Amino acid sequence: MMVVLWPSFLVAIVAEGFFFSLFDPNDLSLFGGTYPDVQPLAVYTLGFFCFWAFCSLASMLTCYLMGSPGDKRQPF
Repeated sequence: MMVVLWPSFLVAIVAEGFFFSLFDPNDLSLFGGTYPDVQPLAVYTLGFFCFWAFCSLASMLTCYLMGSPGDKRQPF
């Protein structure tokens, strides 16, 4: 499990740093153009967990695809 979660954690840190260096949390709007009244720290936290979820899904898919079809061992 740590083979998936630790690399995705590290990549999520880098992705959040790149994303929020380009976009200010106060300037992000929802679909209708409304600006939610939330603290920037909450936006950073939510963004980090979203990046971590997407990166962990990519890592799980990679780990799943590493096994060959005739392989009897499970990747997890």
